[in-house]
Amino acid sequence: MFYRPEEGHGLPRNPFNALVLPRPIGWISTVDASGCVNLAPYSFFNAVAYTPPQVMFSGTGNHAFGGLKDSIKNAIETGEFVVNLATWALRGAMNASAVSAPPTIDEFECAGLRKVPSERVKPPRVAESPAHLECVVTQFVKLEAEDDEPNTAVFGQVVGVHIDDRFLRDGFVDTRGMQPLGRLGYLDYVVVTETFSMDRPNWKQR
Repeated sequence: MFYRPEEGHGLPRNPFNALVLPRPIGWISTVDASGCVNLAPYSFFNAVAYTPPQVMFSGTGNHAFGGLKDSIKNAIETGEFVVNLATWALRGAMNASAVSAPPTIDEFECAGLRKVPSERVKPPRVAESPAHLECVVTQFVKLEAEDDEPNTAVFGQVVGVHIDDRFLRDGFVDTRGMQPLGRLGYLDYVVVTETFSMDRPNWKQR
């Protein structure tokens, strides 16, 4: 099939998210100006630069209680956020933190998660997560949007990296051991249990 997005797809559910996959999950913790803590997963998330290391996450639509979604609003207002790695072992807690709760609700508590202080930013980290990226906001971009439903991307520079030593093997991160989650289309997820390596071709040695 072929369809133009502005004309609709005619399917029971929008297939777009089922075609851009698997998407890493940015499990974002933030703190608002008054100190209220927020935690939420975002599948519009990725690394965007290596040196210095930078990541981005994007929120679509308004908060269920009005205004920008908490993670977006807090990151813009305070200039800080933390990315916590979402894993198979934490899938239930990650999903629980996706609830559209009022801004004053602490999703750490809703999900039964423990907080641990960060080193260089104010938002706490998920203690149970095996890896964290402490970030400072470098810019935010208002993306094209329709029907008064904002699309906002937040970019951040990574200023601190935490890795659970249990998942370091001979100097390399044990991805399969961590079993990170990825987002697919609809309500589907994937977990990394198998990996493979390929050498990059060298043009001069072809």
